[in-house]
Amino acid sequence: MVFRSISLALALGASTLAFSPAFAEPLKVVASFSILGDMVKEIGGKDVAVTTLVGPNGDAHVYEPTPQDAKALGEAKVLVENGLNMEGWLPRLVKTSGFSGETVIASTGVKPRELTPEEQALEAAEEAHDHGGEAHAEADHDHDHVDPHAWQDLKNGEIYAKNIAAGLAKADPEHAKDYLKRGDAYIAEMKVLDEKVRAEINQVPENQRLIVTSHDAFGYFGQAYHVKFIAPQGVSTEAEASAQDVAKIIDQIRAQHIRAVFVENISNPRLIEQISRETKAKVGGSLFSDALSPSNGPAPTYLDMFRNNADQIVKALKTS
Repeated sequence: MVFRSISLALALGASTLAFSPAFAEPLKVVASFSILGDMVKEIGGKDVAVTTLVGPNGDAHVYEPTPQDAKALGEAKVLVENGLNMEGWLPRLVKTSGFSGETVIASTGVKPRELTPEEQALEAAEEAHDHGGEAHAEADHDHDHVDPHAWQDLKNGEIYAKNIAAGLAKADPEHAKDYLKRGDAYIAEMKVLDEKVRAEINQVPENQRLIVTSHDAFGYFGQAYHVKFIAPQGVSTEAEASAQDVAKIIDQIRAQHIRAVFVENISNPRLIEQISRETKAKVGGSLFSDALSPSNGPAPTYLDMFRNNADQIVKALKTS
């Protein structure tokens, strides 16, 4: 009888432990692309299980979801997306998956960067070129004249982190304090890095801060850190740069004696290599725009991405 009581007590104890918070399953979160996936992992820690749809070196502009993506999203409790018309394929995936959890739009509260008239003209020309000379009016191609790459300013990165922490806390109140605490620590790291990036870039005279990149993904970086970026391709990689646009860039490089051009990890390098050959401008290396590198690369996290990009840019400008 005594042994039976002890066995029953042990069984009840084990059952209690199995349903205690310490043994609870982590919150299932889906992030649309690798930069957001890393932010969720930093803030969520051990309390989340993250599935990232567009992985390292992947292009979120032109991604095509898989049945596995639909399954993962259908099982998730939280979806973290960029917003600002970045993921044109995502609404269809949400509908297909039957997702009914908490949606966090990471860019909520960011002041969007309006495209310049020149950038708007480039976007329109590229879309018309890709659709037989006619403007394409479907929602997926309507960028509303807004640049979606807001994470390229660390001040906006802080807003992203706050939104993600708040979203996780809402979906999982049991660990709310942990999410908010990790979010605050993450933001503190961003503040330190932001000051470091500004100090390094300020070592280069502002009239020499001219960079050519594959596509127009660094507008927020340029706005925040006073660097002029020139790109033959618009804010989206969906459309190809025209020969006329490339010729204009080449003329501009020659006229302004721009010496540094960069390839991007998500873009075909041939365009930049062509520009480099025709202008003798030096290819400064790779910048990470819309995606992180694999874990063995130079930019496996959001903060590493920023360090890498700033270091590459400053190095190229100082030696050009």
